[in-house]
Amino acid sequence: MPQQQDWVPAGIDTATPSGARTYDYLLGGAHNFQADRDAAVYAEKIMPGVRDIARLNRAFLGRVVRFMVHEGIRQFIDLGSGIPTVGNVHEVAAGIHPDCRVVYVDRDPIAVAHSRLLLKPIGSAAIVEADFGDPEAIFTSPEVRRLLDLSEPVGALMVALLHWIPDEKGLLALLAEHRARLPAGSYLAISHLSSDQQAARIDGAVEMFNGAKGRDKATTRRYDEIESMFGDFELVEPGLTGCALWRPGGPGDISENPEANAQIYGGVAKKIR
Repeated sequence: MPQQQDWVPAGIDTATPSGARTYDYLLGGAHNFQADRDAAVYAEKIMPGVRDIARLNRAFLGRVVRFMVHEGIRQFIDLGSGIPTVGNVHEVAAGIHPDCRVVYVDRDPIAVAHSRLLLKPIGSAAIVEADFGDPEAIFTSPEVRRLLDLSEPVGALMVALLHWIPDEKGLLALLAEHRARLPAGSYLAISHLSSDQQAARIDGAVEMFNGAKGRDKATTRRYDEIESMFGDFELVEPGLTGCALWRPGGPGDISENPEANAQIYGGVAKKIR
């Protein structure tokens, strides 16, 4: 289709599903192909309701960004961003205040290539190709140096990212390093898949998904494990909760299925000092 060709980078294999494009499809976006749609159908078979969960998580992201802008944040770093799809950070933030700047970060070359094309005409947003496991490469990148002032508060977003990082990668130490690089007054938003609700069903679905996906493996964690990821940052009300229940703005932010509302925990915390 012509409209697809405008955003397809040269050399990208569109016959192999991409996690970023599959997520885009689940959200109703246009930057996906048949392989991605097939992967989404498979995900829905092994974890019914995944489309609803993706929507709730994305709505949480939008509310978090709006909250941070209203709190005075004008610069954001979105880690594990995927493709800037439906409800992307730079459009949500700029819709409230035109001076907001956003740096997206992802390690997936497919997501990065798509993002570079999509963001090319936007001077206030950029993408960094880097791994969450290399904070030095992220925070010293030319894009971060150009768009972010690290002497001023930053809105750091780790939305649906950390369940892709296993404990053996030293997750807690990496989180501490990321938090340490944020100036006082910054906010940190986290959403994370949990098996606290329907443990057997969710863990079984994740095990099947891990066996089929490839190098990326999901890890579900308990409430207390996720809460510890904020370190000494102070959680804002209502604390860590089902992401759909974090300051919902209306019926569209909450699912009719109560289990979906709490399948992913979400929270925001502020760095006081």
